[in-house]
Amino acid sequence: MRVHLVSFGPLKTIFPEGGLWRELRVGESVAGLLALLRHEGVVADDMLRSAAVAVNHEYAGLDQGLCDGDEVALLPPVSGGSEVLVQLVRGPIDAVTMEREIKAGADGAVCVFDGIVRNNTRGRQTLHLDYEAYEEMALRQMHELRVQAIAKFGVREVAIVHRLGRLLVGETSVLIAVASAHRGAAFDACRWVIDTLKKTVPIWKREQFVDGAVWADGEPFPEGIAEAKR
Repeated sequence: MRVHLVSFGPLKTIFPEGGLWRELRVGESVAGLLALLRHEGVVADDMLRSAAVAVNHEYAGLDQGLCDGDEVALLPPVSGGSEVLVQLVRGPIDAVTMEREIKAGADGAVCVFDGIVRNNTRGRQTLHLDYEAYEEMALRQMHELRVQAIAKFGVREVAIVHRLGRLLVGETSVLIAVASAHRGAAFDACRWVIDTLKKTVPIWKREQFVDGAVWADGEPFPEGIAEAKR
């Protein structure tokens, strides 16, 4: 059988552009695939120490079996109707319009988190940021965050928009808006969504400084997702 291997962010260069098709024995597991890639020198243990694996846009455990045609992604820690409220965009994010769109008569509060590109990181002057995502999986995870936040905090609505591509200093990279009858729930839900997005949604940023460029360190995956913790 054949599976399609892809990778993103700091792990992007381990496979060719567009990914790699690989022949495996029928019934091979995620663990077997990773062992094979290690044995062949395609990946090293330190690359996978904090990585996660996704199969067909869903996080997968080591014991998950693979099928012909599956897409297997290696994901470094992430550095993000509901189709309108949950978006990945490549143009500027209009925070004012999003806040206006999410409001309803039953709301007593709208809490907005507007993440913007700052002009430095730990004293290094920033020129711009480049964001990329495992897009289908990122959108699915963002939709799930919206549903979970509504259920967990009892808020009425949640909007999550993340920008991809090149962003300049002062531009919005991610916008989260939460509408609720009560401000406490809106604040709590907004904080939970951005914190969880930063840990689980496969979006990465590359920081371009005046003296070089680096992939931003991602936050550790939650327990049970990182490959090395299983």
